[in-house]
Amino acid sequence: MIETAIAFLRYFIALLFGVTVAVSSAGMARTRRNDLALGCFTVILFILQIVCLRIWGMDMTIKIYPLLSHLPVAIFIVVYLKRPWLISLTSMFVSFLCCQPSRWIGTVIGVAFDSASMDHVGYITAAFLMYYFLQKYAMKSVRHLMERSVKSCLLFGAMPAFYYLFDYFATVYTDFMYSGARAAVQFMPFVTSTFYFVFVLLYYAETQKQASIQRERDMLDTQFRQAQTEFSSLRQMQQNAASYRHDMRHHFALLQGLASKGHIEGIKEYLRTAQSDMDAITPIRFCENETVNLILSAFAAKAKQSAILLTIDAKLPDSLAFSDTELCSLLSNALENAIHASENIPDRNKRIIRLRVYSKNNKLCIDIRNSYQTEPVFHQGLPVSKEQGHGFGTKSMAHIVEKHGGVFQFSIKDGWFIFQATA
Repeated sequence: MIETAIAFLRYFIALLFGVTVAVSSAGMARTRRNDLALGCFTVILFILQIVCLRIWGMDMTIKIYPLLSHLPVAIFIVVYLKRPWLISLTSMFVSFLCCQPSRWIGTVIGVAFDSASMDHVGYITAAFLMYYFLQKYAMKSVRHLMERSVKSCLLFGAMPAFYYLFDYFATVYTDFMYSGARAAVQFMPFVTSTFYFVFVLLYYAETQKQASIQRERDMLDTQFRQAQTEFSSLRQMQQNAASYRHDMRHHFALLQGLASKGHIEGIKEYLRTAQSDMDAITPIRFCENETVNLILSAFAAKAKQSAILLTIDAKLPDSLAFSDTELCSLLSNALENAIHASENIPDRNKRIIRLRVYSKNNKLCIDIRNSYQTEPVFHQGLPVSKEQGHGFGTKSMAHIVEKHGGVFQFSIKDGWFIFQATA
């Protein structure tokens, strides 16, 4: 009687262990509602297994166990946790694989004591220890691997899925594993080592790809922060201009004092200095949009310093669908790249940038074209920079346009490098 009770306890613990590991792998949060649902679900499965055991016996129950336990667990994860089928099945295969250490430990203890009850006790004890270890050290990593990407989930779940199929084929539906054949004995070590090396190689490639994506995302974030800083500087320039205009009465008072003393040269020098200061901090008015005026004023000055002829045709309303920071990042990157390409031309007369920006049907339209010394190379529609740390500006521009549901194009035509966008 006691041995029977221990055996049934072992089967219940095995079921509970498998179910809890599967749902934990799938990312189920520990809440009272979830624990209650999981407990009821496990009890229902256990009762179903007991009924099948009484009706069909142990051999048939073991053969249909995937239908009694594993498939319902996968369906529970999909229906209750709203997880994709790939993650659901992978979680189920992982839980099956995690059951094997406890099963092996129970078998070793049972053989050592020559007792079926000790086999069950060893299994139960090992299952609790295994569950503690998985929850504390493994589950977070398992969830990360499965949720990272479809490819990562497939790579991670391949080995557990293969072992699941092999175990049922070789030990439940046939006696291949217990036949004593040399091929059977060496098969799993061969497959395990093969999967291990394939997983390492493929996962390394996937990790490098994800790391590259993360680096690009970080660089785009950096570009965005730089745009915010640059726009803040432009705003400060505008405020300085306003303050300068506000203080004109002080300048007039100084000029009146110089005039009363007859210091004509002093007046001329002061006016030249004041004019220079005003030109440096006063934005040129290109259109109705003050943000665009600030940006274009700054880059008009940069182009002038580099002896580049920059012509601007801007017709924009005061309000646009873009934030100030997005406008700054989009226009600044476009003009910065154009200036960088043009200033490398030895003949200053050929350093030309033409910008046309306007609004049509509530859409921002940009056409910027510049001369260049070296013809750019394109990859997937974007110009590729050969300089270390460059090339992220065009990706940032593309990201902003696509974010607003727009289209863009980089092209070369008649000696011009052209960027066109509508968003």
